Amino acid sequence: MEITRSWREQKVMLKRRFSILCDADFDFKEGQKESMLDGLSVKLMKTRAELELLFAELQTY
Repeated sequence: MEITRSWREQKVMLKRRFSILCDADFDFKEGQKESMLDGLSVKLMKTRAELELLFAELQTY
């Protein structure tokens, strides 16, 4: 997957699309990105594969 949008842009787009998300849902420390993604997966009730597709979709807007 080619990343064309900044992380900040992706966060804003996701927060607009899913009103249940807040800034704290995207917080992670170095080396804990997987944990943050797992949390997003649970909160959005999506599998990791679905979450990856969602991030890939964000690159096409």
